[in-house]
Amino acid sequence: MTVDPAASAPVRRPVIPIAVEPAVGLYRAEKKIHPREIRGRFTTWRWLFVALTQLAFYGLPWLQLHGRQAVLFDLATRRFYLFGLVLYPQDFFYLAILLIVSAYGLFLFTAVAGRLWCGFACPQTVYTELFLWIERRFEGDRSARLRLDASPWTFDKTWRKSGKQASWVVLALWTGFTFVGFFTPIRTLVHESTGLTFGAWEWFWILFYGFATYGNAGWMREQVCKYMCPYARFQSAMFDRDTMIVTYDGARGEPRGSRPKSLAHADLPAAGKGECIDCTLCVQVCPTGIDIREGLQYECIGCAACIDACDGVMDKVNYPRGLIRFATENGLEQHWSGRDMLRRVFRPRVLLYGAVLLAIVATVATSLALRRPYRVDVLRDRGSLAREVQGGRIENVYRLQVMNASESAQHFQVSVEGLDGIAIASEPALDVDATGERSLAVRVQLPVATAEASGAGIRPIRFVVRRDGDDRAPLVERSTFVIPR
Repeated sequence: MTVDPAASAPVRRPVIPIAVEPAVGLYRAEKKIHPREIRGRFTTWRWLFVALTQLAFYGLPWLQLHGRQAVLFDLATRRFYLFGLVLYPQDFFYLAILLIVSAYGLFLFTAVAGRLWCGFACPQTVYTELFLWIERRFEGDRSARLRLDASPWTFDKTWRKSGKQASWVVLALWTGFTFVGFFTPIRTLVHESTGLTFGAWEWFWILFYGFATYGNAGWMREQVCKYMCPYARFQSAMFDRDTMIVTYDGARGEPRGSRPKSLAHADLPAAGKGECIDCTLCVQVCPTGIDIREGLQYECIGCAACIDACDGVMDKVNYPRGLIRFATENGLEQHWSGRDMLRRVFRPRVLLYGAVLLAIVATVATSLALRRPYRVDVLRDRGSLAREVQGGRIENVYRLQVMNASESAQHFQVSVEGLDGIAIASEPALDVDATGERSLAVRVQLPVATAEASGAGIRPIRFVVRRDGDDRAPLVERSTFVIPR
């Protein structure tokens, strides 16, 4: 049998190329921002706030008052010291009110002046400025940093980068150390640091807070403001057309573009030019990398670095300042003066925020002024049941917890009332040290005749606590007296 070779050969089919879709990344690559260093009036103000906030943060733990740390949140003893004010866990609602006051204060400030808090006093902005300052000391200005990043690794690049990172780590750890110093007396921390004998939680919070500072201010920077901070997302709810924001005056600046240095300001309309020379310095100095000439953007933190940069350029080309400035949208469109825009500050939204804030602050101030410098908690002694004792009397045992929130030792007298013949059979007085607390066992007795007349059951009584030298009404704590069957 003859086999045809052509029939047994494999069939060759033409190869059809398959189109391959390009890979799509799930995340957009972020270009590292190297803000240019700038000088100007708003930069001076920003560094002033950096100095003030850090003086308060790093300095307060070292301030002593009445032989102790002036500001200390002592979780171990459950006492919070705020200068001359001593708070206990029962005063926790003051912290809640403080948060409410901070929120309303932020709403009020934002409605009036936009995101000035973010640009001048926010911890993220403050520490980013400090870390950038260190970076400039090691790596140079913006141009030098760009060249250094693009260059291969050499000894010069290695020591500059390593020195910067080491300085960042030291600042971050000192920040974490200071943070823990608000909860553990900082002088105790200094003593512990000589032998690295911190407690487990102290180690955790020093390293955690230091790592957060190092990561946020050193590496993430503007990404915290753009993607992590919720304030950037809901700020539009507090803005209106009369909110003072950083704005670019397009009517003056457009059409932008370069021009001969000899072109005078008066000749701009004839040459078809606006005042913006398109130098892009406003973009180069922006810590979030936006172009303010594109209009209001949620990434703008109101730091006004672009204003300082633009004013400097305007001075060099002999044009009027204010091409980029603080203004309102209504003021920009209607060409209002600064005085006209300030008149719009007292509008309904601002007045509402201000009224609520004033009412809360007044309430808190009144509460603190009328607050007693001591507290008393009455607990029934569960280890001792109501019983009949010698002398024909029914006895209940209680435990009084007296907390002294003043800076001096106090003497207290305790009495009981509410039933005929009821009295304290134990020592009715106690002394409590300054900012201390003491527990007192109190035996309360009632004549059997009164008990029989009242009948078995639970009867309300009142403990009356008087402080020596206090002319105000005594503190009254309610409890119950059990009459057994």
